[in-house]
Amino acid sequence: MASEIVVLPGDGIGPEVTRAAVATLQAVGRRYGHDFRFQTHLIGGAAIDATGEPLPAATLAACRQADAILLGAVGGPKWSDPSATVRPEQGLLALRQALGLYANLRPVRPHPVALGASPVKPHLLAGVDLLVVRELTGGLYFGEKQRHADRASDLCEYSVLEIERVLRRAFGFARARRGKLVSVDKANVLETSRLWRETATRIGREEYPDVALDHQLVDSMAMHLIARPRDFDVVVTENLFGDILTDEASLLAGSLGLLPSASLGDGRRGLYEPIHGSAPDIAGRGIANPFATMLSAALLLRHSLGLEEEALAVELAVAAALDSGALTADLAAPGQAVSTQAAADAVLERLEPRCHVAELRD
Repeated sequence: MASEIVVLPGDGIGPEVTRAAVATLQAVGRRYGHDFRFQTHLIGGAAIDATGEPLPAATLAACRQADAILLGAVGGPKWSDPSATVRPEQGLLALRQALGLYANLRPVRPHPVALGASPVKPHLLAGVDLLVVRELTGGLYFGEKQRHADRASDLCEYSVLEIERVLRRAFGFARARRGKLVSVDKANVLETSRLWRETATRIGREEYPDVALDHQLVDSMAMHLIARPRDFDVVVTENLFGDILTDEASLLAGSLGLLPSASLGDGRRGLYEPIHGSAPDIAGRGIANPFATMLSAALLLRHSLGLEEEALAVELAVAAALDSGALTADLAAPGQAVSTQAAADAVLERLEPRCHVAELRD
């Protein structure tokens, strides 16, 4: 049976890196005999230009019918006016909410070749393997917003149900990994964080007594994440804190261009995207790092399609490409960088020997 995958290239370097990810999935399909069918739709700034809306009805309808969604990036200077009533990011937020994608997974596993690109000392990075689970459809990003001439407000609100469901996801991942979960909040100040901590403690005690639960305040977590990253297994937190901490965690990997993500709900359908932005300053130059999006395709195979062997094959191919020195400008020494296409080729040739990657050259 065919798997239906919606591709949302978006803005900036989004079309370039999603081409590499689609080619990855096509290579997997040929190697393992799977039928992946792709539909391309608009989102973000490109959708605003074409339709006036950041999430057109046709895009949302296609995503509702898909088995999985692969996204590039949204946004850019063209649409960055803070006073604008329609912005690219609204399309992504609306899509997450409409599909009930409340748990964002961001794995961080630094590759030895990229350690020199990180500002963190290499001896602190050896053996780092952590997973951040970020609540994705609640908190400040979705609360009531008010703007007046001399003041503004954003409401941070969480229900017990919203907290419970993302915590259960995080506890489940911790149980399947090394059995350690850190819940991050600001319970010394915020009432929502107090509810979060109480809920985490209760669920851990009643449902996951085999998982060691620790609590950290977000400010101390920001320090510990850099000072002792090896100590962490699974980290779970609310929307805003998760957004900030996962960008900080990119320093551990050496580049935003190496970190994938998956946004999941209660079913198998998920949204898969690199954690980096649209990088409009390098768009169209053929120098963007495609690895984060290709690794996001691996997460798509694992979480939405249940293809663990295939997902691992993609991850091993990316690791082998890095080992071979296929480093884009964000990772390479001056004068030694390869192009987006060459980096993607290095992965695809390991998935399919003698592959000439015609998809990337169309």
